[in-house]
Amino acid sequence: MFSPADTTAMRRALELAGRGAGHVEPNPQVGAVVVAGDGATVGEGWHAAFGGPHAEVAALTAAGPAARGATLYVSLEPCCHHGKTPPCTAAIVAAGVARVVVAAGDPYPEVAGRGLAELRAAGIAVETGLLADEARRLTAPFRKLVETGTPWVIAKWAMSLDGRLATGPGGDRWISSAESRALVHALRGRCDAIAVGIGTVLADDPLLTARPAGPRRPLRIVLDSAARLPLQSRIVRSARETPVLVAAGPAAPADRVAALQAAGCEVWQATARSHAERLRDLLVELGRRRVTNLLVEGGPEVLRTLFAAGAADEIQAFVAPRVIGGSAVLPTLPEVPACDVEEVALPGGDILVCGLVRPAAPATASPADRG
Repeated sequence: MFSPADTTAMRRALELAGRGAGHVEPNPQVGAVVVAGDGATVGEGWHAAFGGPHAEVAALTAAGPAARGATLYVSLEPCCHHGKTPPCTAAIVAAGVARVVVAAGDPYPEVAGRGLAELRAAGIAVETGLLADEARRLTAPFRKLVETGTPWVIAKWAMSLDGRLATGPGGDRWISSAESRALVHALRGRCDAIAVGIGTVLADDPLLTARPAGPRRPLRIVLDSAARLPLQSRIVRSARETPVLVAAGPAAPADRVAALQAAGCEVWQATARSHAERLRDLLVELGRRRVTNLLVEGGPEVLRTLFAAGAADEIQAFVAPRVIGGSAVLPTLPEVPACDVEEVALPGGDILVCGLVRPAAPATASPADRG
């Protein structure tokens, strides 16, 4: 049904869509290409900023009159409702496009097939499913937020060859290379929020910001059941410049909660007693706030609880070619989730493994965290 030229044009649309990462959330990343009847590309566009023109409108604007009778390739079903911008279906019809090729449907309830139906009703030839898997992967965080009301969760850690996540107090703070750490900062800069456990803060006093700054300024979250976060920690001292959310438990002392609030932190108190239940409730709360991508950086007990709860969607694991010795802190084999590897890279001599966590039933009991 699709020609090699169709595939080439859609791959370009997907490539363009990726340029919106970190700029468009909670909207999806979308790209579009307009190809004239003679095979020439006459317009390209992508959704570049939340609230800005959608990819289809940008591509049609670039094409101008050449869009009439052309084929529009778009990585996601065109919207058909008034949001922050007018419906893209109306712009497509007005431009006189003859054919629209769509990679994947939009799960958003106000679209969800209606955009395709409107285009067909206007006499435009519509074909779907070209590079659909790639398009769905690109929009996976958006899809999860729409379909479940919770963010896409990226679990990230750095470890030695023998499975150590840290060298301990007073040791070398960095396991991974400078190149790996640069990748982590870039990842932070496109996420909406970063979460760590109180144990990590007490041991490392991290700042949890992207350096250099990326397109987003992530909310910094500390999983801290007893509200033990030190007022002199770097996170608290910078709370008025970069937001901090302390996720506390129901038994957190009122005076500690008040002190953190007075220092500029927001304190969110869960009602659930178990760590896994509080984590799930936190994900629901973050979804309510339209957090699309959540980066969980540990420590080890937080990661263990995350995987035991079945809450991780993606992993980014940095393995440094070093042997530290001592007892490892990784979960035992039965607790290790299955992962479909998407990419393996070698930043600065490290091994970076990126992949998707295979869906599995959550464990019936979750281990205790350090908070």
